[in-house]
Amino acid sequence: MLAEHTLAAYLQALDEGADALECDVRLTADGHLVCVHDRRVERTSDGRGVVSTLELTELHALDFGSWKDPWREFDDEADDDPGRYRVLTLEALLRAVLDRGRAVELAVETKHPTRYAGLVEQRLVELLAQFDLHEARPGDAVQVRAMSFSWLSLRRLRDRAPRLPFVFLMDRVPLRFRDGTLPLGCRVGGAAIPIVRAHPRFVQRLHSRGNEVHVFTVNLAADIELCLDLGVDAIITDQPADTLALVQKLA
Repeated sequence: MLAEHTLAAYLQALDEGADALECDVRLTADGHLVCVHDRRVERTSDGRGVVSTLELTELHALDFGSWKDPWREFDDEADDDPGRYRVLTLEALLRAVLDRGRAVELAVETKHPTRYAGLVEQRLVELLAQFDLHEARPGDAVQVRAMSFSWLSLRRLRDRAPRLPFVFLMDRVPLRFRDGTLPLGCRVGGAAIPIVRAHPRFVQRLHSRGNEVHVFTVNLAADIELCLDLGVDAIITDQPADTLALVQKLA
C-alpha cells in the first residue's frame, strides 16, 4: 500500500485508470507548495513540526512513506524510488501529470487556516500560470480546478485567476447554501459522503441551480451505488481500481 500524497501513489492511480487526481497543498517556510494533508508532519512522516515552519530541504529529509509501508527497509526497489517516500511538491505533480500525455483532471485543495493566508493562493496561481494551467480550455488534456472549504480562499483565487474552475467543499451544508446555490464564481459543490447519505435531495438542488456535484470520499460499494443513482458528476475515492470496476459493472 502506497502512502498518501506520494508521487508513486498518484502514478499508480493513473495506471489503474483514474481520470482525475486530488491533492492538498500547503506552503513551506521558503515558499514551495507541497502536497501534504495535515498541518503537522507527525502522522505521515518520521519527523516533527508544522509544514509552514519547515523549508523544503527539511521536508525532503523526512520519510513520508514508511508509515504506510513498514517493510520498505527490506525492499531494495523502494529505496531506489524516492517517489514512494519523499515529500511531493505540486510542481513535480504537475510535471508528472503533463508527462502522461493523456486527459487528466487535477483538483487542488488549498488547506486553511494557515499563517500565510493569501500567499498560498498567490503562489498557486503563479505556479499554474507557469504551466499555462491557470484557466480552463476545453481542448487541453490536463484540466485543473481549485478547491477549498474556505470561501475566502476561493475568492482570492477568483480575483487572480477568474477563468479557473472552483469547487466549494462542504463537510456540512451552510444554511445559506441549502437551496443549492454556491459562493460567487463556484459552479461545483464538493459534498462529503455523509451529506449525500443524510440529504440525497441536496444533489438535485445543486443540479437544479446548474451546478455540478462532486462527492468525497467514496470507498464503500453502497455509497458508490448511491452516488450513481443520484447522478453525481464525480466520485472521489481512495480506491480508484475497485471503484472503476464497480462503476463499469453497474453502468
